[in-house]
Amino acid sequence: MPRRRTDIIQKIQAFPRPLPVDHYENFPVASWLLPPALRPPVEAIYAFARSADDFADEGERTDAERIALLDGYSRQLERIGRRERPQDPVFSRLHDAIVAHDLPLGLFEDLLDAFRQDVVKKRYATFDELMDYCRRSADPVGRLLLTLFGKADPANLRDSDAICSSLQLANHWQDIAVDWRKGRVYLPQEDLAQFGVTEAQIAGGRTDGGWPEMVRFQCQRARAMMRSGAPLGSRLPGRIGLEIRAIAAGGLRILDRIDAVQGDVFRRRPVLSGGDWIRILWRAAFWRPAPMQQAAAR
Repeated sequence: MPRRRTDIIQKIQAFPRPLPVDHYENFPVASWLLPPALRPPVEAIYAFARSADDFADEGERTDAERIALLDGYSRQLERIGRRERPQDPVFSRLHDAIVAHDLPLGLFEDLLDAFRQDVVKKRYATFDELMDYCRRSADPVGRLLLTLFGKADPANLRDSDAICSSLQLANHWQDIAVDWRKGRVYLPQEDLAQFGVTEAQIAGGRTDGGWPEMVRFQCQRARAMMRSGAPLGSRLPGRIGLEIRAIAAGGLRILDRIDAVQGDVFRRRPVLSGGDWIRILWRAAFWRPAPMQQAAAR
């Protein structure tokens, strides 16, 4: 199952135990729960996503340089589409994974399109606009994993999208201060206006006025979305089901952490504690989907 785009999986790395993760955090990276045969393709997907994300976010490059690097990745994908095996190690491994498992190239292009958008788009007018970004920045990862497991039917894809987008939203709310320093505001402008919140409050790290209510609203929306997709973890068997349940439990817990500080993500970024690991493990092992009180806002 996207730092900001991606941070929940890193937070639950005590269970299941993934391989080292430093950037692309919105999906499980070859944890010990994955069958050994699927670890190489998952690692290949991760290497592609992590390095492309770095082009969009890291270093002192100009916007033009970032876009050029991402365009270069698109050309490498085109080579794979022609069944050419690139020499670059990232794309050599990715070629093998795509060919062996018939992974849709369009999902990788969606990720690159989202990374390009991060370079040039700094504000989102509406929640629908933000969700379109999540569709390309987060959802493709879950879809790729379901394809690897041979479980990419319409119901599973729908629930996977809900989980991945919810994780993406949780990362946005967790990293409001981090994103501000990069010139980005993922909070929809329509919601800032509705709750009487200004960007000056973000700049000053202020939580007065309608700020707590606005962040609580965002967490409730992400929580409803996560719960709408959570049945996927109970529907899928064995290791993959357990992995998804752990991811969902971790995502819900970080949303609780954000709520617990009333949206004050400025003084201290909400993170999960050792006690949270135990809670996540318990919930993953004995998950029972809670009745939905409302439809997810998608």
